[in-house]
Order: sequence, then structure tokens, then C-alpha cells
Amino acid sequence: MAAKFLVVCLNPVIQKTLVFDGLELDQVNRAKTVRTDASGKGVNVARVLSQLGAEAVQLTHAGGPNRDWFLSLAAADRLDIRWANSESEVRICTTVIDSKAHIATELVEEAAAVAPGTEERLLDLFDSLLPSFDVLVISGTKATGYSDAVIPAMARRAAGLGLTIFLDIKGKDLVTSLPSRPAVVKPNLSEFLATFPAPGGAGAGTAALRAHVHNYATSWKERYGADLIVTRGGAPIWFEEGGRAAEEPTQSV
Repeated sequence: MAAKFLVVCLNPVIQKTLVFDGLELDQVNRAKTVRTDASGKGVNVARVLSQLGAEAVQLTHAGGPNRDWFLSLAAADRLDIRWANSESEVRICTTVIDSKAHIATELVEEAAAVAPGTEERLLDLFDSLLPSFDVLVISGTKATGYSDAVIPAMARRAAGLGLTIFLDIKGKDLVTSLPSRPAVVKPNLSEFLATFPAPGGAGAGTAALRAHVHNYATSWKERYGADLIVTRGGAPIWFEEGGRAAEEPTQSV
């Protein structure tokens, strides 16, 4: 039987993407194409899983005048969204693509704080859904207003039911969730270094940074049974294979 995925995203987004043939600063620029999508790290995970034919449910919060817009965009992509009322506006972020220069710029709106009671409502919904799933994925940062206990609580409850856990989180949320023994932890390099600083800082050479990541990967595998995968934008992905440092080139899309 195919695995069923519960994907948690505590920072949903309405993502606008504008494509220009050439972007000129301090000038009027008219977009060649525009698209708008329901987004956020976890939403994107659920979308890809669904496109691959997996059964995936997205758990998030939503509120404000943009709530119905966000939910309609998710429905248009046939995403199964379960949400708790946060009474906070769903933020809008914008990707600006210059197709001539082959560059993309992200304009990020910080999330509004969720209202008091949102965490309790979301955890109640989480607890009602969890027994029906095989895999828990927690991806992305949490909006202001959630406590530091919410993400490790989810990981702990999933572990108690024997679910496989995947984490794409950082900071204290990651540190306090590791005892739940996730199968995979996947931060990007900047997130990893912000949480576990390298001795020489983020500006240390590639070899030193790779050794730093390898040391943590070895330790986590022994202590928590977790595989560490570190993405680096367009640079090769770092992971471990047979206890040795390995990497995989990214593919252009």
C-alpha cells in the first residue's frame, strides 16, 4: 500500500511570479507573463507529492481577506488543504524573473502573527488527522504567534504513532525535534550554518564547510538515526553515503 503523507506548513503564502524580458531599475517594467499560486515550503512539497501520484494532505493556517483566495488557488491545483483559522492575513510574496539575464529576485513579505488560540486549533486538527497517515513532513519556518513547542510537539506525537518523519526546518525547531528521530533532515546550507555555526564562520572554505556538515551528519546518524541532506542552491547537494561524504549535482529546470 502506498504511503500517505501529512505535510505541515505554518507559513502559507500567495506567490506571484512576474517574468520580464529585461528588468531595468528605476524604470517602468511591464511583465511578459504573470502567474499566482498557493505556496509556502510545505504547500510546494504537497503539490509535488500530489503531482507524483502520492496521497498528500496539507495542514496549515489561513485567515484574513486573502484566505479564500489562497484556498481557491490551492483547489485549482487539486491540493487537499486542511486549515485552522488564524485570523491573520495570508501574506503575498513576489518572484521577479529576468528571462534575458537568467536571474530571479524574491520579494518576501513577512508573515502577520497568528491570533491567540491558533496553535491549539491547529494541534487539535493535527491530532485528528495524524493516525490516518504514514509519513509526516514539516517544512518551512513558522509564523509569529506560534510557540517554540508546536513543531517538536508534532514530531513527538508522530514518532509516538510510528510515522516516518521528514524535517525541512531550522533553528530551535530543528534542535528540539531531533530527539523524535526523523528519517531525514534537509536544511539548505545557510539555514544549517545559522543553526550550527562552522568554526571558521559561513565564509570558511568549501572543504571546511563540507567537513563541518559531515561531522554533524555522522553524529546525527549515530544518535538519532537521521540522514542529513544539505541543499546549496544551484551547487551540488551534500549528503552521506556509506558513512562517507557524497554529493549530487543539481539539474537545471
